[in-house]
Amino acid sequence: MSAASHKILLDVLGLPDEERAEIAARLIESLDESPEVGVDEAWASEIERRCEMLDAGQAVTSDWKDVRRRIEAQLVKK
Repeated sequence: MSAASHKILLDVLGLPDEERAEIAARLIESLDESPEVGVDEAWASEIERRCEMLDAGQAVTSDWKDVRRRIEAQLVKK
């Protein structure tokens, strides 16, 4: 890491959490060489579909504590 990069890193680490998170997200996005066309639209459509299912009472939901317990149980098996 160059001296300039190191200085930038130290400056960024001194920022509030929200600003560091925004910078981290932008840096990660910049590493994506070829953003897939239509991904944002597909996610928006899927979110809308899931919200409609919830509103209509057709979605199967789970309590976070139950989901976490199942995940932890699966991790222990491995």
